[in-house]
Amino acid sequence: MIEIRPEKPGDLDSIRSVTTDAFRGRPYADGDEQDVIERLRAANSLTLSLVAIDGGQLVGQITFSPAVNGDGSGPWLALGPVSVEPERQGEGIGELLINTGVEEFVEQGALGIILTGNPDYYTRFGFEVSPDLAPENEPGEFFMLRLLHGDRPTGVFSFHPAFYGS
Repeated sequence: MIEIRPEKPGDLDSIRSVTTDAFRGRPYADGDEQDVIERLRAANSLTLSLVAIDGGQLVGQITFSPAVNGDGSGPWLALGPVSVEPERQGEGIGELLINTGVEEFVEQGALGIILTGNPDYYTRFGFEVSPDLAPENEPGEFFMLRLLHGDRPTGVFSFHPAFYGS
């Protein structure tokens, strides 16, 4: 049985390792996904970090951070990265992490969640490709939005600066 819970201080090395392993050699990865998580944490902008535990072992992690829309609406969240140990991918661990996080933000009243990712994967969670809302430094064909409450925003989104190395 997979347990999903918020990260604890003792999880940080395992989170780094799982994230590094999950993105190693992936054509869509920048190779700094583990650093993004640490920069968000250092900036006190890690809104939610959930981990997946199986048999006492950390096998997955998901990060949510604040996002900003140019129209001034909010609150908005950014999802990513989400990581699962390579040998455990395809077992539904990522799905558990995503659904648990989304449910948390529905309850909190967030307007929605953005991400840059594979539409073939994320559309199953209610995300829609939204190139008109993409930050200029993100590929529009992979920029996605899941509206949780309210109306669709009209402004362009921004991810936290930690995504870009600062």
